[in-house]
Amino acid sequence: MLEGLEGIPAGERVLLLPHCLRPSGRCPGRPSRAGFQCPPDCPVEACPIKVLRAEAERLGYKGVCVAPGGALALRYVQEKKPRLVVAVACQKELVEGEEAVKGLGEAPRVLSLPLARDGCVDTEVDVAQALGLLRAGLPGA
Repeated sequence: MLEGLEGIPAGERVLLLPHCLRPSGRCPGRPSRAGFQCPPDCPVEACPIKVLRAEAERLGYKGVCVAPGGALALRYVQEKKPRLVVAVACQKELVEGEEAVKGLGEAPRVLSLPLARDGCVDTEVDVAQALGLLRAGLPGA
């Protein structure tokens, strides 16, 4: 599954996250047409979105989209045209998203990680595993 990733630089990768990962009771972020927008000075240290976004940016990813659903995520992939998508979501959204991405002209490769706990609000992901996918195939990562 992770073979051949060393040929895909970070600048040709995007990260897709579900907005349900945010800690709903403390999150200062706001929804927008471009996905959920986190403030640059977010005070919520334990937020998995904050941790994963920061690492993707540090690695030089082409972009990060925190989407409320598959339609916005697919549009983001169509606009960014990455060679690799790292996607975190519930199993149902991952299956539907991967099928939709396959229908794109030059479909990017997709690495997906299902949520450890889903339910549409205050979901959970294995952050260490997600960080591993973000770094997969990158030199020195």
